[in-house]
Amino acid sequence: MIIKLNGRIDSSNAAEIEMNINVQIGDYSGEIVLDATNLDYISSAGLRVVLRLKKANDSTKVINCSSEVYEILDMTGFSEMMDVSKAYRKISIDGCEVIGEGANGIVYRTDPDTIVKVYKNHDALEEIHNERELARKAFVMGIPTAIPYDVVQVGDLYGSVFELLDAKSFAKLLNEGVSTEELAKESVKILKTIHSTTLKPGELPSKKQEALVWAEFDVDHLPEEIGTKLLKMFNDIPETNNMLHGDFHIKNIMQQNGENLLIDMDTLSMGHPIFEFTAIYAAYVGFSCVDKENSANFLGITKQQCDDFWKYTIKYYFEGEDPEKVESIIKMAETICYARILRWKIRRGKTELEKQEAEFCRNYLIENVPKMEKLYF
Repeated sequence: MIIKLNGRIDSSNAAEIEMNINVQIGDYSGEIVLDATNLDYISSAGLRVVLRLKKANDSTKVINCSSEVYEILDMTGFSEMMDVSKAYRKISIDGCEVIGEGANGIVYRTDPDTIVKVYKNHDALEEIHNERELARKAFVMGIPTAIPYDVVQVGDLYGSVFELLDAKSFAKLLNEGVSTEELAKESVKILKTIHSTTLKPGELPSKKQEALVWAEFDVDHLPEEIGTKLLKMFNDIPETNNMLHGDFHIKNIMQQNGENLLIDMDTLSMGHPIFEFTAIYAAYVGFSCVDKENSANFLGITKQQCDDFWKYTIKYYFEGEDPEKVESIIKMAETICYARILRWKIRRGKTELEKQEAEFCRNYLIENVPKMEKLYF
């Protein structure tokens, strides 16, 4: 139940406001949300009204507080005893340059100093706070990343604000003529830093547990022998403690004054690095399994640059390794990728293109799973 608070609540009207609120609540026993969008001031008498509501219904919370009202609630300890949130500054992205995009959001430059990641999910506040904590964790562990410093409202969506002075995504640098090979080398340095970061068990979400959902779904859409073997190979992938980015591509790598930084940290997880290469392959090649220009259109570069970036990433990450081993790793990444896409496209499966993509993935798995022994290196 949302109850709007308006104007001033002080000793002159607190009793009347409390009576009106109790009439609205009646026998309702669910969550009470006090919307303070139009609340200008609250005195100690008003605070006692809120306190009594909290005691009567423990789930009571206050949202959309102005800075002044939030300061009163924070100073008096209410922000510690209950959920109290500030109103979010409203901004417009009209005419702003799109400089990055991930699975969950689009990144815009709003001015020379500032970028904002706008989440695609309308109810993204929990995701935003989660990403901020993940970014802080990564930063403390030595991962070059930008940490959001503010949350804003963009139309009916929410966004995180970062200070990135004159930063450019690797996608933009490619379009400005910077060498694909050189940028791939730079991205591999970050990738190795991420993967060499060891976490405690359970410190981040397990990528293997997420991936098992893909394989378990696919079993029902593949010949029995193929599906059973695929699921076994997924189960056999070791549960390692390597940090993974999860959405590592040229729109999520920024360069600022010669320093490379990662953004879009909400997909941060832990597990075997093969899952990272699966996501990288998907971004540059896998999602183009039927529509050959899909990845190029998403990343804003040419198909050739997509193919080259994937090849250079593999080349420099596994530099010095046996070529046959590297080729087998590519096959592993492809197989996991198409297992992931198969589930996604079958579940969506509304357009002819999605049906063709699902059929491509199914045929790939039927042809290649029998030839494989494992999905990790």
